[in-house]
Amino acid sequence: MKTGHFSARWCILLWILPVAVGLLALGIGRVSIPAAQVFAAIADVFTGSQTVPQLTRMTLWNLRLPRILLAALAGAGLSVAGCAFQSLFANPLATPDTLGVASGASFGAALGLLLGFDLAGVQLTALAMGAAAVGLTWLAGSGKRKGLSSIVLAGIMMGSLFNALVSLVKFMADEESQLPAITYWLMGGLNNADYKTLLLGAPPILAGIALLFLLRWRMNLLPLSEDEARASGVNIGVLRGITVISATMITASCVSMCGQVGWVGLLIPHMCRMKFGSNHLSLLPASISFGAAFLIIVDTVARSASAQEIPISILTAIIGAPFFIALMRKTGGWSL
Repeated sequence: MKTGHFSARWCILLWILPVAVGLLALGIGRVSIPAAQVFAAIADVFTGSQTVPQLTRMTLWNLRLPRILLAALAGAGLSVAGCAFQSLFANPLATPDTLGVASGASFGAALGLLLGFDLAGVQLTALAMGAAAVGLTWLAGSGKRKGLSSIVLAGIMMGSLFNALVSLVKFMADEESQLPAITYWLMGGLNNADYKTLLLGAPPILAGIALLFLLRWRMNLLPLSEDEARASGVNIGVLRGITVISATMITASCVSMCGQVGWVGLLIPHMCRMKFGSNHLSLLPASISFGAAFLIIVDTVARSASAQEIPISILTAIIGAPFFIALMRKTGGWSL
């Protein structure tokens, strides 16, 4: 299917997949909950009854559901951001951190932890620093006679700068209390997920996804030159600006809630491109669906595979790197 249009079967599947995976994940964990009790607890929400034990209800709605919602949001958001940046820079290796936003947000979160901020303060600091990193990248890489390649190079340099600042924060942190918290947070994880965290971090992700989804038919023009885009009647500068802002909001918010989660924004868009082609009318919705389902699965494995939770970035790398290499060998390379 390379035309950019879904069959009815694929439309239904893309809607159902994240929901089905999320329902399955509700019952999986160190304490397994039978599917019958999961569905009974869902029915209780609508009927007002209490047919399942209170401990089961608390496990489902207070512990597992926030994590599943965060995993779905982060997976969908990072996949969309990666898809947008790959198209914007016509670079199959572009990721959500191409402009340094993840490195900037990581520095902000590490700084917040060093200063003793609460979780909301850490999130806000991470969001602010992520936005600052992108702003500095854009200022350094744009200007007269400078193109997108200059912005990519500026993003690499800015990412390196903020990674150095993260190292400086770790060097200054107390070895007994602050350094372990910063190090573990940087590994990525959804263990801090709760409804308060989602209330603060979800709006930028949802807004960014919604903007890119509404503009998905125009995103096919992103790799074009200025003259080609002008001939199509689209203001390519405005389109690129909206794309960068949307992807930045998504990435910074994801990093502020769950740390650095690699590979999702690189692997999932390529998988979807292989199946659905490069037309964003189909590529973007597919990235949303498969990205959400992928990260829910990875997080479920991370919290249930062993007695101690595995940092999610470790699992995404272990899964993503070999799979990406296998796909590259199969296709003989990548093209957009």
